[in-house]
Amino acid sequence: MFKNVFGSGFLVRTAHVVLTWVVTLVLFLHDTELRKQEETGQLMQPVLFVLLVLVSVLLYFAVSLMDPGFILSDDDLQLSLGVSEEQQDMIVPSTKSLRQRRCGHCLLQQPMRSKHCQTCHHCVRRYDHHCPWIENCVGEKNHRWFVLYLAVQLLVLLWGLHIAWTGFGLAPGLSLWLRSNGVLLTVLVLLVLLALIVLLLLGSHLYLVSLNTTTWEFMSRHRISYLKHCGADENPFDRGALHNLWGFFCVWGTVVWEQVYFREGSDPV
Repeated sequence: MFKNVFGSGFLVRTAHVVLTWVVTLVLFLHDTELRKQEETGQLMQPVLFVLLVLVSVLLYFAVSLMDPGFILSDDDLQLSLGVSEEQQDMIVPSTKSLRQRRCGHCLLQQPMRSKHCQTCHHCVRRYDHHCPWIENCVGEKNHRWFVLYLAVQLLVLLWGLHIAWTGFGLAPGLSLWLRSNGVLLTVLVLLVLLALIVLLLLGSHLYLVSLNTTTWEFMSRHRISYLKHCGADENPFDRGALHNLWGFFCVWGTVVWEQVYFREGSDPV
């Protein structure tokens, strides 16, 4: 289920952890609201902030090391479809040919909405994208955890922005002000940039999830065999925003997207 923590991406994961805790340490060392509460014995908010940072780090590692839905053998496809080899022979020819599309790289059968990742060297179920920050693919098994990680990370960044803002002090001149607040100002600018990036990522993913489409499908639908014949506003997997969100966050297990596709009356490819 999880990959080796010391495998590829070790430096990226280490940089994430070091940066997170260095920023947290800066917020505690400067004369911020957090430090004042700690000094006066009001520990609830400092403890909650540290716990939230810890949760964000744990979610980062979970998403980074989790199996995103790699297809490792042809048996994986039959197990996910819940059919035996004999039952495969009874499937309608158009559906069967769609299900038995083979990857040109690993030569394994690809279920609908899967794609081969050139970085991970595996086909991934319901492929969304390969994220260089987590050094892992985002797919069927870790996509909801990735969105949850983004939400928690955004909370940490916004709270950190508030804390950093309370730490700026007054000084008689600009040079003296920069000397006393330079580190905190650097942290504030970094937090603003990261918060904007995470906000855009979270917003775009929630939007795509509400449509039941992936980043790959959204960007490349004109090249995807089961979508390029659909209209510009037609999505065979869309079941309404609420149903899509409920299915994404609350329904566990593998979805047979071929059944959803043909149930919606799309033409077979």
